[in-house]
Formats: sequence, structure tokens, C-alpha cells
Amino acid sequence: MTKIVSRFAPSPTGFLHIGGARTALFSWLLARSKGGEFRLRIEDTDRERSTQEATDAIIDSMRWLGLEHDGEIVFQSERADRHNEVIDQLIASGHAYYCDCSKEDVDAMREKAMKEGRKPKYDGTCRDKGLTSGVVRLKAPQEGATGYKDMVKGYISVENTEMDDMILRRSDGTPTYNLAVVVDDHDMGVNHVLRGDDHVNNTPRQILIYRAMGWDVPEFGHVPMILGPDKKKLSKRHGALSVMEYEKMGYLPEAVTNYLARLGWSHGDQELFTMDEMVELFTADGLGNSPSVFDLTKFEWVNGQYMQKADPDRLAGLLCDFLAREVGEEEAKAVTRERFARIAPLLQPRAKSVLDMLEQARPFIVDAAFLPYDESAVKKFLTEETKPLLAEIAERMEGLAEFTESALEEVHKRFIEDKDIKFKVIAQPIRVAITGKTQSPGLFETMVVLGREQTLARINRAVEL
Repeated sequence: MTKIVSRFAPSPTGFLHIGGARTALFSWLLARSKGGEFRLRIEDTDRERSTQEATDAIIDSMRWLGLEHDGEIVFQSERADRHNEVIDQLIASGHAYYCDCSKEDVDAMREKAMKEGRKPKYDGTCRDKGLTSGVVRLKAPQEGATGYKDMVKGYISVENTEMDDMILRRSDGTPTYNLAVVVDDHDMGVNHVLRGDDHVNNTPRQILIYRAMGWDVPEFGHVPMILGPDKKKLSKRHGALSVMEYEKMGYLPEAVTNYLARLGWSHGDQELFTMDEMVELFTADGLGNSPSVFDLTKFEWVNGQYMQKADPDRLAGLLCDFLAREVGEEEAKAVTRERFARIAPLLQPRAKSVLDMLEQARPFIVDAAFLPYDESAVKKFLTEETKPLLAEIAERMEGLAEFTESALEEVHKRFIEDKDIKFKVIAQPIRVAITGKTQSPGLFETMVVLGREQTLARINRAVEL
């Protein structure tokens, strides 16, 4: 069996967005699931709109998602000589010809065809003139049909009369997109092309070039687009951000790839997949033929599942990075990775993202003197009635030989028995005193992570409020 070689070929006229990332993922999985190769090509022939910043961002995004490529990155702009070499071969073999028709001439041809109820296209005026200058057009077959079995959509066929003699080289000497793509894919050994269904109309045209050159035609597959919840084209308001924006928002790369995979591919009812599982289970047969809907709530749920399972030490490193981005590296050093590693397990059950976890961690990383308080919580729970209770429980905790969860639980149990009160009478006042809020992880776990000194300092400060 021939080894599968697939590719991803983004244009660096903008950053890599979610739709493109999903296409890259499916192409990567197609190759990896069969032990094949995955190649990366940057289609940077649009010199006016292509930027180095976008190129770097695409490469960074692929690396962050874990979609490593094989071989060197191919830059299409460096291959113009090879593209023109193939065009010259097509001219020499009689499969292409020069055309000197002006734009106005071609527009007139198309207008006439429309009036006569025919498909508007170039009418082949220059096919047999034997010209030696002008644009170069492919001499397409004028009868029969061009068809192929799409890996996603099934068999697709187009009557050759529906396709005109497309331009291969413009009047300024630059090759066109369809020609360059075919030459690059052939030279890179690509035999499976999985891409967005906005390329469906290009495929029969590209097949004609393959056949004219006597090259093997790859297998093609076209995945439907991603829609927003309103079933309209995905936009920024739906979540169509660049991949690295999701990194900045604190999403985990494995959650992003998992969610993107499920937008158009399925394996039974399974929702969560590791990358290894996706590689093992992926087949093109599992790709759907209908547009998928991007659901930000579901996306956050998936990320939350991965946050719960993540190694606390890894999350600690990410929290350090995010804090450094916010306050600067020097100031962020005040909170050690070890401290974040102790905090993370408390917050993992409810954190939707790393950024969300950092927000929840703030009460744990500020000094008692700077802890912000929720005013409504202070008014409700830090009252004259709770003041003596807080002062006394602080005294009892200060006398503990060990500041552990079990010791704290025991001292509080004795305290409420001595005072003949229910735990809730003292629990919320303590929670507000040590975190500034009415919600937090388990009370005793929180105290242990804060440590004796900070816990008592916060309670004593609350008593003074």
C-alpha cells in the first residue's frame, strides 16, 4: 500500500483561524492514522497581502496544537521557476496555448454566452492560432466529463463543456493558483488532499492539469465549513478567532484539537479523545458532509474537562506564564511555581480555562493586607455577631500543633460544639474573611494552602473591618 502523504497549505495573508486549524488537524490525522507523512506549505504568492508576522503565527499555531510536519516547510513564492517550467512543458506538449484576448474580449464572450443560455466562459478563440505571447491557457477537453470520488462528499463529476480553458500563466508572467497548487502537490509527493469545500470547484480543473502532465491524481476530500450558532458563516462574534487568541485566553491545546475534531468527525458517541486516540480511530469515513456548528459553551465544557485532568505542575507553569504576561516577569516571581502547584488542585474542578483559574487563584496569591473584599459579602457575613466568633476561632487555630486539614476540621468541630451553633454560622464568615468572597474551594483545604500565617492574618484583618 502506498504511504499516505497529506498536506496543509495556508496563505499567510492572515493568522490561522479555527476553520483552517480544523482542516490542518483532519489532514494531519489522515496521514498519522496510516503512518504517513504530513507536509506544510505556505502559499505566499500574494506578495501584497502576505506577511512574515502571519507566517510566523501560522507556524507557532501549528506547533502549539501539536500538529508537527514532516520535512522542510515549502514556500510557494520560491517555486515560480518550477511552475513556469511545467507551463512551458504543457505548451510544448500541446496541452496549453498562448492567448492574446483582452479582458474586454473575454467579457464580451461571456455576455454573449449568457444571452444565448450557455455557461459564461472563454470560447477558445486562440486555441489554434499558434500565438507565441500573451497569457497561457490550458487546452481543456471539450467533451466528456471529469469526475472523482471525494473522500467526504462521494462521487463528483463535472461536464467538460462547463469548464473553460483556464489561465495558467498571467500576462505578467506569474503562474496562477490552480497551476501552482498542482505542481507543488506533485513535487511534494502529496497523494491525499483534504481541504475545505470552498475548493470543490477547483478540483476538476486541477485534475485536468494532472492528466495533461501525465501525473497520478491524488485522492481529494472536501470538508464542510463551520457555522455559528445562528447557522451563519462563522465570525469573530461566534468565536472565529485566531488559534493563538485561544492560547491567550487560557485554553489548552489538547482541548482545542479535541473540540475541532468533533466539529465534523465522530466515532460513536465519544466526546473526549486524546491525540493518540484520535490517531488510532480516525478515518475519512467518519467525516460528516454537513456544516458543523461552533458552540462556545460546549467548547468551554471540553476545555474544563481537560483542566480537571491536567497535571497540577503543568498548570502551575502556565499560571506563572500568564501572571508574568499580566504584571511582568520580575513582579510575577513573588508567586512561585510550587505555590501555584499547591493552589491548582483546589481550583481544577471548576476552572474553565487557565485564565479563569488565575482569576480564582488571586485570593491565594495576595498578601492579607491587600486582599480585596466583596462589599455585599462583608455586609452580610462580617457582622458584630460574628466578630467574637472569628476572633476566638483564630485563637484556637493559632494554638494548633499542626496546621493540617484534619487538625482544622477537629478544632472547628469542637468550637461549634462548645458554642452550640451549626457550622454554617461560622463557615461563611471565615470564607469571606480568608478569601474575600462567598465561594471558594473546601474551607480547610483553602486554609492549608494559604498557610497558618496568612489564614490568621486575614481573619484578624476581617475582625478589624
